[in-house]
Amino acid sequence: MRLKVQPGVIGVAIRPIITGATRSLEEIMYDTAQQALLDAGLTIEDTDGIVCACNDQFDGRAISVMMASGPLGGVDRDILSTPSSSEHAFVLGALRVASGNYRTQLVVSWSPTEVSSMSEAQRLGTDPYFHRALPLDELSAHAMQAAALEHAVPGVRNLALAVAAKNRGNGGAGALAAAGKLRWPLTPEMTTEPVTGAVAMVLATEDFIAERGMGNVAWLRGMGWATEAAFLGDRKLATAPALEAAARQAYAAAGIDAGQIDVAEVTDATPYSELLAYEALGLSPRAEWATDIAAGRFGRDGAVPVNLSGGVLTANPVFCTGLIRIAEIANQVRGKAGAHQRAGAKLGIAHAGSGPAMQYQAAVILGNEQGTRA
Repeated sequence: MRLKVQPGVIGVAIRPIITGATRSLEEIMYDTAQQALLDAGLTIEDTDGIVCACNDQFDGRAISVMMASGPLGGVDRDILSTPSSSEHAFVLGALRVASGNYRTQLVVSWSPTEVSSMSEAQRLGTDPYFHRALPLDELSAHAMQAAALEHAVPGVRNLALAVAAKNRGNGGAGALAAAGKLRWPLTPEMTTEPVTGAVAMVLATEDFIAERGMGNVAWLRGMGWATEAAFLGDRKLATAPALEAAARQAYAAAGIDAGQIDVAEVTDATPYSELLAYEALGLSPRAEWATDIAAGRFGRDGAVPVNLSGGVLTANPVFCTGLIRIAEIANQVRGKAGAHQRAGAKLGIAHAGSGPAMQYQAAVILGNEQGTRA
């Protein structure tokens, strides 16, 4: 896929865990958007449009974008919303910039925890004939995927535990292991309690970036996205074909292969999800998972560190975890990832997976050099 204009990420705000009850959801949106604009050195008046990703069920209201317009600066300004996933907001914002019709875009997503039952809110998003009566929520779907992978790959449980330990170690103290009712074969350390979080990014055209004399840009080198069937019975849960398709699109657009990636962020809703991402992104085939994990390939000092931020197993603002993965890679190639910065990171890949058993899949490659236009 060739883009008319190459977008660059010039501002990022990542707030994976927001605690306390002193700020309303509207204030959280405002604060997050302003942090990203400040990082870019812009104001809302410099933006041509806004793309937000929000979930009506989680927000507890209908048509959440209507409420979001005020705090995000969307009054009398072009604003769109995507309810499917947070990463789709990035895709939409990037395509708008790449079209040449917009010079800048503010992309924002959030995920509150005020809903009385996250499980019930997720269940309402499933089909009313089969999944809703099951009842199916995302944790149940992830557990079924874990069970399918355990059946397909002998000994994979020990690998999943090692992945979980790696990510929790990267994230440090503060990770909230799942409590209450779990779903077999998942254990508390394999998943994380939902938290309130938000994330925002600012994208701009190369001309805008040049005019402003901006440096330290995360250039979009390639991206791809694909969706699997909503009905779990139509899927082979021990594989991730949609992510494989998305990764092929991203690598082809970037003109690179997996061997050139310096750092990765993947959506580890469970460590089994991360293992599937290793394979689908071309980082490690399943026959080599045990060898690569034992060798520390994906650890902090490994050849391709994965989830230096700690991933979802450290902070799980459910709806916006995908966009956070993209934002983390943007910060890595900009050298602004703080304590979990990968030294010398030039190219990074973000995997954003969302929905039941990662129904929605996206792969985004960002680099600190423009390279071949995506």
